[in-house]
This record gives sequence, structure tokens and C-alpha cells, in this order.
Amino acid sequence: MATKAQLDIGGKKIDVSNLEKVLYPKTGFTKGDVIDYYVRISKYLLPHLKDRPITLKRYPNGVEGFFFYEKNCPPHRPAWIKTAKIPRTEGGETNYCVMNDLPALVWAANLADLELHTFLHRAPVINRPTALAFDLDPGAPANILLCCQVGLWLRDFFAAMKLKCFPKTSGSKGLQIYVPLNSPVTYAKTKPFAHAIAEQLEEKFPEIVVSKMQKSLRAGKVLIDWSQNDVHKTTITAYSLRAKEHPTVSTPVTWDEVEWALKKRDAKLLTFETDDVLKRVKRHGDLFAPVLKLRQRLPRLA
Repeated sequence: MATKAQLDIGGKKIDVSNLEKVLYPKTGFTKGDVIDYYVRISKYLLPHLKDRPITLKRYPNGVEGFFFYEKNCPPHRPAWIKTAKIPRTEGGETNYCVMNDLPALVWAANLADLELHTFLHRAPVINRPTALAFDLDPGAPANILLCCQVGLWLRDFFAAMKLKCFPKTSGSKGLQIYVPLNSPVTYAKTKPFAHAIAEQLEEKFPEIVVSKMQKSLRAGKVLIDWSQNDVHKTTITAYSLRAKEHPTVSTPVTWDEVEWALKKRDAKLLTFETDDVLKRVKRHGDLFAPVLKLRQRLPRLA
């Protein structure tokens, strides 16, 4: 791609610049490469962004430089960028961007918004999450393989309640488990439910699982972060880039892949970069599509 260009996407003109700027120094991955990836993955990514307020996480000088979160949608945004207002706990409201189409996604990528962090709800119904989310965060020296074991325990735990759940890599060091709901339920029910699940797993597997947030408790264990189930919390979106040394991606995977990685004791089997992900969606389609469509209701916990 040229250093500067104007793209015409669906009749909307987007100025893109500094396309040769390297944002991932270890690999030479440029801003142009970032935009190209988001264009090519957009068919699978955009349904997961639709109508969801988003926090921009911008890396103007690349992954080794300064970054900042931008919750309020920038005032210099094009008029066609949709927004959604979310009340703040301290009063007032935040006007978030909403990435509903490819022009909006390209515009955000041109701002070096490498990571896409969305809410579990869709605007304007901000108190109704469409899924439960659990972020499995390993404390060193544990890694994603221990998260695989915890994820499989969660899968079996939910299966006993006749609930299906779906795994994806965080694109960083952990694994994330989503339980589709897509039914009338509020955070007032999902958050305590998620907390109770984490506590029950901790009680059953105390040598491995932690449900409390203190970092001092995590060494060699896996935190089941249930706190994502909150109207004020965002989580990395499926197919989003991560700002790591390499352009890794938060990637939906199958439970067979989780089991195989654990059996082989090989964390690299669950590490995916942009090219890997583009090949995967061509072969498998969107493994996370059921998270958007499958309707399930929360049962009562014993």
C-alpha cells in the first residue's frame, strides 16, 4: 500500500496515512498490514462488533511505544461513524464509537487502534448481555496450557447444566470461554452467576483455580476472571489483533484443539497470527458464530 491514500468503501471515503509505518518492530508489520488484515477478516469480525460500543486502544508509535485507551469517540470522527452513550458510575455518560461496517473499521485501524475491546451488550439495550464471558488468566509460571485444563473443566461444568460454551484464545497468554445467552437477562443476574461458577471451580480445584482478583494469589494458578460480566467492562473481541511482539489474534478455537494442545503440552498450538487466522476462517468459517445466535437461559445454581 502507498504511504497515503483515500479509500472508497461503500461510497464512504476514508483517508489513510503513514501506511508504511512499522507498528510491530519485531516482525516489520506495518499500519498498512493492520488495515489489510482488518479488511480481509471483516466478514467474520463485523458481526461480533455490530451495535456494540467499543473502547479504542491506540498505539500511534507501535506496540513498543506509548498507548492509550479512548472511550469517548473522537470528535474528529466522520459523520457516518455511529456512537452509543453509556452512563458512567461517577455520573454523566461516555459516547462510545460503534463499528458497524467496514468503513468504520478501516477508520479505526488508521488511528492505530490495534485492539478492539467491546461490551457484552448491544446498544441501545445496555443492561442486557448477550453472553457470559470468562477470562482465564494464568499466573506465571503457568501458561495457556493450564488454562486449557481449566477451560475443559468449565466446559464440563456447563455441559452438566445443559449449556454450551465456546473457547477462544485471548491472543495474549490466556484463554476465554463464552456462554451464549441471547435471551432476556441482565447483568444483575449474569455477574453473580459467573462469580458463583468461578467460586465453585475454585472450591473443587483449589490447587489450580483462583476466583479472587489479588495478583498475589495467582502464582502457578489460573484466575477465572468473572468480573467481565459487568455493564462497565469490555473484553477483547474475536479476531482482534493484540499489541504483542508479533501480530497475534484473539482466535476462536475448537474444544478438540484445546484438548490436543493440552495433550501435546504445546502452547504454540494455540498461538495464531494474522495469516494463520485468515487461513482458518477460509477453512472453518467463524467458529464463534454460535455465540451470536445460540439462545440459552441461565439455570438456577444449586
